[in-house]
Amino acid sequence: MNTYDQRGVNTMERTNIGEGLSFSRMVHGHWRLNDWKLTQNELLDLIHSCLEQGITTFDHADIYGDYTCEARFGEVLKLDPSLRTKIEIVTKCGIKLLSKKHTDHYIKHYDTSKDHIIKSVNQSLQNFGTDYIDVLLIHRPDPFMDPSEVAEAFVSLKDEGKVRAFGVSNFTSSQVAMLDSYLPFPLVTNQIELSVLHTNPFLDGTIDQCLERKILPMAWSPLAGGRIFSSEDKQSVRVREILTKLAEELNAVSIDQVMLAWLLEHPANILPIIGTGNLERIKRSVEALQLKLTRQQWFEVWEASIGNEVP
Repeated sequence: MNTYDQRGVNTMERTNIGEGLSFSRMVHGHWRLNDWKLTQNELLDLIHSCLEQGITTFDHADIYGDYTCEARFGEVLKLDPSLRTKIEIVTKCGIKLLSKKHTDHYIKHYDTSKDHIIKSVNQSLQNFGTDYIDVLLIHRPDPFMDPSEVAEAFVSLKDEGKVRAFGVSNFTSSQVAMLDSYLPFPLVTNQIELSVLHTNPFLDGTIDQCLERKILPMAWSPLAGGRIFSSEDKQSVRVREILTKLAEELNAVSIDQVMLAWLLEHPANILPIIGTGNLERIKRSVEALQLKLTRQQWFEVWEASIGNEVP
Protein backbone atom coordinates (compact mmCIF):
# COMPACT_ATOMS: atom_id res chain seq x y z
CA MET A 1 0.00 0.00 0.00
CA ASN A 2 1.33 3.42 -0.92
CA THR A 3 1.92 6.00 1.81
CA TYR A 4 2.33 9.75 1.53
CA ASP A 5 4.31 12.29 3.53
CA GLN A 6 3.20 15.74 4.66
CA ARG A 7 4.07 17.07 1.20
CA GLY A 8 1.60 14.68 -0.45
CA VAL A 9 4.44 12.72 -2.07
CA ASN A 10 4.38 8.96 -2.43
CA THR A 11 6.97 7.56 -0.01
CA MET A 12 6.81 3.92 -1.03
CA GLU A 13 10.60 3.50 -0.78
CA ARG A 14 13.33 5.99 0.09
CA THR A 15 16.92 5.82 1.25
CA ASN A 16 19.05 8.16 3.34
CA ILE A 17 21.90 9.61 1.31
CA GLY A 18 23.28 12.16 3.75
CA GLU A 19 22.59 13.99 6.97
CA GLY A 20 18.97 15.13 6.80
CA LEU A 21 18.72 14.17 3.13
CA SER A 22 16.96 11.22 1.50
CA PHE A 23 16.43 10.20 -2.13
CA SER A 24 13.76 8.17 -3.83
CA ARG A 25 15.08 4.70 -4.66
CA MET A 26 14.54 5.44 -8.35
CA VAL A 27 16.00 8.63 -9.83
CA HIS A 28 14.63 10.35 -12.93
CA GLY A 29 17.42 11.39 -15.30
CA HIS A 30 17.19 14.40 -17.63
CA TRP A 31 20.17 13.91 -19.91
CA ARG A 32 17.86 13.39 -22.90
CA LEU A 33 15.21 15.90 -21.86
CA ASN A 34 15.35 17.72 -25.20
CA ASP A 35 14.91 14.45 -27.10
CA TRP A 36 11.55 13.86 -25.42
CA LYS A 37 10.04 16.81 -27.33
CA LEU A 38 7.72 17.70 -24.46
CA THR A 39 5.98 21.02 -24.04
CA GLN A 40 6.35 22.79 -20.70
CA ASN A 41 2.94 21.57 -19.57
CA GLU A 42 3.71 18.02 -20.68
CA LEU A 43 6.96 18.08 -18.74
CA LEU A 44 5.11 19.46 -15.72
CA ASP A 45 2.64 16.58 -15.96
CA LEU A 46 5.53 14.14 -16.22
CA ILE A 47 7.14 15.51 -13.06
CA HIS A 48 3.83 15.27 -11.21
CA SER A 49 3.46 11.69 -12.47
CA CYS A 50 6.94 10.85 -11.18
CA LEU A 51 5.94 12.15 -7.76
CA GLU A 52 2.78 10.04 -7.87
CA GLN A 53 5.01 7.02 -8.48
CA GLY A 54 7.28 7.97 -5.56
CA ILE A 55 10.15 9.36 -7.65
CA THR A 56 11.26 12.65 -6.10
CA THR A 57 14.92 12.80 -7.12
CA PHE A 58 15.85 14.35 -10.48
CA ASP A 59 19.30 14.09 -12.04
CA HIS A 60 20.81 16.88 -14.18
CA ALA A 61 24.12 18.32 -15.32
CA ASP A 62 25.04 21.81 -16.44
CA ILE A 63 26.03 20.54 -19.90
CA TYR A 64 22.91 18.47 -20.66
CA GLY A 65 21.19 19.53 -23.85
CA ASP A 66 24.14 21.77 -24.76
CA TYR A 67 23.66 23.73 -21.53
CA THR A 68 19.86 24.00 -21.91
CA CYS A 69 18.17 21.23 -19.89
CA GLU A 70 18.57 22.81 -16.44
CA ALA A 71 16.85 26.00 -17.60
CA ARG A 72 14.04 24.04 -19.27
CA PHE A 73 13.43 22.19 -16.00
CA GLY A 74 13.56 25.49 -14.12
CA GLU A 75 10.93 27.05 -16.38
CA VAL A 76 8.61 24.17 -15.53
CA LEU A 77 9.24 24.61 -11.80
CA LYS A 78 8.06 28.21 -12.19
CA LEU A 79 4.69 26.88 -13.34
CA ASP A 80 4.31 25.12 -9.98
CA PRO A 81 6.65 26.63 -7.36
CA SER A 82 5.40 24.17 -4.73
CA LEU A 83 7.29 21.40 -6.53
CA ARG A 84 10.67 22.58 -5.22
CA THR A 85 9.85 21.47 -1.68
CA LYS A 86 8.76 18.05 -2.94
CA ILE A 87 11.83 17.14 -4.99
CA GLU A 88 15.59 16.70 -4.72
CA ILE A 89 17.78 18.18 -7.46
CA VAL A 90 21.11 16.59 -8.35
CA THR A 91 23.33 18.36 -10.84
CA LYS A 92 26.92 18.13 -12.04
CA CYS A 93 29.71 20.40 -13.18
CA GLY A 94 33.30 20.20 -14.34
CA ILE A 95 33.00 19.45 -18.07
CA LYS A 96 33.43 22.27 -20.59
CA LEU A 97 31.96 21.43 -23.98
CA LEU A 98 32.57 23.05 -27.34
CA SER A 99 29.43 25.12 -27.64
CA LYS A 100 28.00 28.25 -29.20
CA LYS A 101 27.19 29.28 -25.63
CA HIS A 102 30.88 29.22 -24.71
CA THR A 103 32.92 30.49 -27.63
CA ASP A 104 36.04 30.77 -25.46
CA HIS A 105 36.32 26.95 -25.41
CA TYR A 106 38.46 25.74 -28.32
CA ILE A 107 38.89 22.22 -26.90
CA LYS A 108 36.63 20.06 -24.77
CA HIS A 109 38.20 19.91 -21.33
CA TYR A 110 37.59 19.64 -17.60
CA ASP A 111 37.61 22.49 -15.11
CA THR A 112 37.35 21.74 -11.41
CA SER A 113 38.85 25.02 -10.26
CA LYS A 114 37.22 26.77 -7.32
CA ASP A 115 36.11 29.66 -9.53
CA HIS A 116 34.49 27.40 -12.11
CA ILE A 117 32.66 25.23 -9.57
CA ILE A 118 31.19 28.26 -7.83
CA LYS A 119 30.34 29.96 -11.12
CA SER A 120 28.70 26.78 -12.39
CA VAL A 121 26.59 26.36 -9.25
CA ASN A 122 25.46 29.98 -9.37
CA GLN A 123 24.40 29.45 -12.99
CA SER A 124 22.58 26.24 -12.10
CA LEU A 125 20.73 28.00 -9.29
CA GLN A 126 19.65 30.65 -11.78
CA ASN A 127 18.66 27.99 -14.32
CA PHE A 128 16.52 26.07 -11.84
CA GLY A 129 15.10 29.19 -10.22
CA THR A 130 16.04 27.92 -6.78
CA ASP A 131 18.36 29.01 -4.00
CA TYR A 132 19.86 25.58 -3.27
CA ILE A 133 20.99 22.37 -4.95
CA ASP A 134 20.49 19.16 -2.98
CA VAL A 135 23.58 17.34 -4.28
CA LEU A 136 26.36 18.63 -6.52
CA LEU A 137 28.63 16.16 -8.34
CA ILE A 138 31.96 16.59 -10.08
CA HIS A 139 30.97 15.13 -13.45
CA ARG A 140 34.22 13.41 -14.47
CA PRO A 141 37.63 12.78 -12.91
CA ASP A 142 39.88 15.71 -13.80
CA PRO A 143 43.56 14.81 -14.33
CA PHE A 144 44.39 18.46 -13.65
CA MET A 145 42.33 18.64 -10.45
CA ASP A 146 43.61 20.53 -7.44
CA PRO A 147 41.63 18.85 -4.64
CA SER A 148 42.30 21.71 -2.24
CA GLU A 149 40.46 24.06 -4.63
CA VAL A 150 37.56 21.65 -4.96
CA ALA A 151 37.37 21.41 -1.17
CA GLU A 152 37.40 25.20 -0.80
CA ALA A 153 34.57 25.50 -3.31
CA PHE A 154 32.51 22.78 -1.62
CA VAL A 155 32.95 24.27 1.84
CA SER A 156 32.05 27.75 0.61
CA LEU A 157 28.92 26.51 -1.20
CA LYS A 158 27.81 24.48 1.80
CA ASP A 159 28.41 27.33 4.26
CA GLU A 160 26.38 29.66 2.03
CA GLY A 161 23.52 27.15 1.89
CA LYS A 162 23.74 26.83 -1.88
CA VAL A 163 24.48 23.09 -1.87
CA ARG A 164 23.39 20.60 0.77
CA ALA A 165 25.73 17.71 -0.05
CA PHE A 166 28.41 16.68 -2.55
CA GLY A 167 29.46 13.68 -4.56
CA VAL A 168 31.27 12.61 -7.69
CA SER A 169 30.53 10.86 -10.94
CA ASN A 170 32.59 8.25 -12.80
CA PHE A 171 35.38 8.34 -10.18
CA THR A 172 37.55 5.35 -9.35
CA SER A 173 37.81 4.31 -5.72
CA SER A 174 41.27 5.89 -5.39
CA GLN A 175 40.00 9.16 -6.85
CA VAL A 176 37.12 9.19 -4.37
CA ALA A 177 39.50 8.52 -1.48
CA MET A 178 41.86 11.27 -2.65
CA LEU A 179 39.17 13.95 -2.87
CA ASP A 180 37.44 12.80 0.31
CA SER A 181 40.69 13.24 2.25
CA TYR A 182 40.57 16.99 1.60
CA LEU A 183 36.98 17.47 2.76
CA PRO A 184 35.62 18.17 6.26
CA PHE A 185 32.45 16.24 5.38
CA PRO A 186 31.93 12.96 3.47
CA LEU A 187 31.03 12.60 -0.18
CA VAL A 188 27.55 11.05 -0.39
CA THR A 189 27.49 9.34 -3.80
CA ASN A 190 29.47 8.17 -6.79
CA GLN A 191 27.38 8.13 -9.95
CA ILE A 192 28.72 5.34 -12.17
CA GLU A 193 27.84 3.27 -15.20
CA LEU A 194 26.39 0.03 -13.87
CA SER A 195 24.15 -2.62 -15.42
CA VAL A 196 23.89 -6.34 -16.12
CA LEU A 197 26.23 -5.74 -19.09
CA HIS A 198 28.64 -3.44 -17.25
CA THR A 199 29.66 -5.11 -14.03
CA ASN A 200 33.21 -3.78 -13.64
CA PRO A 201 32.35 -1.63 -10.59
CA PHE A 202 31.60 -4.82 -8.64
CA LEU A 203 35.17 -6.01 -9.26
CA ASP A 204 37.37 -2.90 -9.43
CA GLY A 205 36.78 -1.67 -5.88
CA THR A 206 34.11 0.94 -6.69
CA ILE A 207 31.19 -0.85 -5.04
CA ASP A 208 33.45 -2.14 -2.28
CA GLN A 209 34.31 1.43 -1.38
CA CYS A 210 30.65 2.49 -1.46
CA LEU A 211 29.87 -0.25 1.05
CA GLU A 212 32.91 0.61 3.17
CA ARG A 213 32.11 4.33 3.36
CA LYS A 214 28.32 3.96 3.17
CA ILE A 215 28.32 5.97 -0.06
CA LEU A 216 25.22 5.25 -2.14
CA PRO A 217 26.07 4.52 -5.78
CA MET A 218 23.84 6.03 -8.46
CA ALA A 219 23.71 3.88 -11.61
CA TRP A 220 23.57 5.59 -14.98
CA SER A 221 22.58 3.53 -18.02
CA PRO A 222 21.07 0.79 -15.79
CA LEU A 223 19.43 -0.71 -18.88
CA ALA A 224 22.77 -0.87 -20.70
CA GLY A 225 21.78 1.88 -23.11
CA GLY A 226 19.21 -0.43 -24.72
CA ARG A 227 21.93 -2.74 -26.03
CA ILE A 228 20.46 -5.72 -24.20
CA PHE A 229 17.28 -5.63 -26.31
CA SER A 230 18.79 -5.98 -29.77
CA SER A 231 22.53 -6.66 -29.73
CA GLU A 232 23.70 -10.06 -30.94
CA ASP A 233 27.09 -10.06 -29.23
CA LYS A 234 27.67 -13.13 -27.10
CA GLN A 235 27.33 -11.39 -23.74
CA SER A 236 24.05 -9.71 -24.67
CA VAL A 237 22.57 -12.94 -26.01
CA ARG A 238 23.53 -14.89 -22.89
CA VAL A 239 22.18 -12.27 -20.51
CA ARG A 240 19.01 -11.71 -22.52
CA GLU A 241 18.20 -15.42 -22.38
CA ILE A 242 18.59 -15.50 -18.59
CA LEU A 243 16.61 -12.28 -18.12
CA THR A 244 13.78 -13.71 -20.23
CA LYS A 245 13.78 -16.87 -18.11
CA LEU A 246 13.74 -14.87 -14.87
CA ALA A 247 11.02 -12.54 -16.13
CA GLU A 248 8.76 -15.58 -16.49
CA GLU A 249 9.72 -16.90 -13.04
CA LEU A 250 9.12 -13.53 -11.38
CA ASN A 251 6.00 -12.65 -13.38
CA ALA A 252 7.75 -9.52 -14.61
CA VAL A 253 6.23 -7.57 -17.48
CA SER A 254 9.56 -7.29 -19.32
CA ILE A 255 13.26 -7.98 -18.96
CA ASP A 256 14.04 -4.34 -18.17
CA GLN A 257 12.24 -4.81 -14.85
CA VAL A 258 14.51 -7.75 -14.06
CA MET A 259 17.58 -5.68 -14.98
CA LEU A 260 16.55 -3.01 -12.50
CA ALA A 261 15.57 -5.54 -9.84
CA TRP A 262 19.03 -7.11 -10.17
CA LEU A 263 20.63 -3.78 -9.26
CA LEU A 264 18.09 -2.98 -6.55
CA GLU A 265 18.69 -6.34 -4.85
CA HIS A 266 22.34 -5.57 -4.16
CA PRO A 267 23.20 -4.59 -0.55
CA ALA A 268 24.98 -1.41 -1.71
CA ASN A 269 21.52 0.24 -2.11
CA ILE A 270 22.13 1.18 -5.74
CA LEU A 271 19.96 4.02 -7.07
CA PRO A 272 19.13 3.44 -10.76
CA ILE A 273 18.70 6.54 -12.93
CA ILE A 274 15.72 6.13 -15.26
CA GLY A 275 16.32 8.32 -18.31
CA THR A 276 13.02 8.19 -20.16
CA GLY A 277 10.21 10.63 -20.79
CA ASN A 278 7.74 7.80 -21.36
CA LEU A 279 5.41 7.54 -18.39
CA GLU A 280 4.56 3.89 -18.97
CA ARG A 281 8.26 2.98 -18.90
CA ILE A 282 8.67 4.97 -15.70
CA LYS A 283 5.77 3.13 -14.08
CA ARG A 284 7.21 -0.18 -15.25
CA SER A 285 10.55 0.74 -13.73
CA VAL A 286 8.99 1.57 -10.37
CA GLU A 287 7.20 -1.79 -10.38
CA ALA A 288 10.64 -3.42 -10.42
CA LEU A 289 10.86 -2.49 -6.74
CA GLN A 290 8.35 -5.26 -6.06
CA LEU A 291 10.49 -7.97 -7.67
CA LYS A 292 12.75 -9.95 -5.34
CA LEU A 293 15.49 -12.10 -6.80
CA THR A 294 16.89 -14.99 -4.85
CA ARG A 295 20.65 -15.16 -4.43
CA GLN A 296 20.83 -17.94 -7.02
CA GLN A 297 18.79 -15.93 -9.52
CA TRP A 298 21.11 -12.99 -8.97
CA PHE A 299 24.09 -15.20 -9.73
CA GLU A 300 22.42 -16.58 -12.86
CA VAL A 301 22.58 -13.06 -14.28
CA TRP A 302 26.15 -12.59 -12.99
CA GLU A 303 27.32 -15.83 -14.60
CA ALA A 304 25.69 -14.94 -17.92
CA SER A 305 27.28 -11.49 -17.87
CA ILE A 306 30.84 -12.54 -17.09
CA GLY A 307 30.63 -15.61 -19.32
CA ASN A 308 31.63 -18.30 -16.85
CA GLU A 309 30.62 -19.72 -13.50
CA VAL A 310 32.13 -18.30 -10.35
CA PRO A 311 35.44 -19.93 -9.27
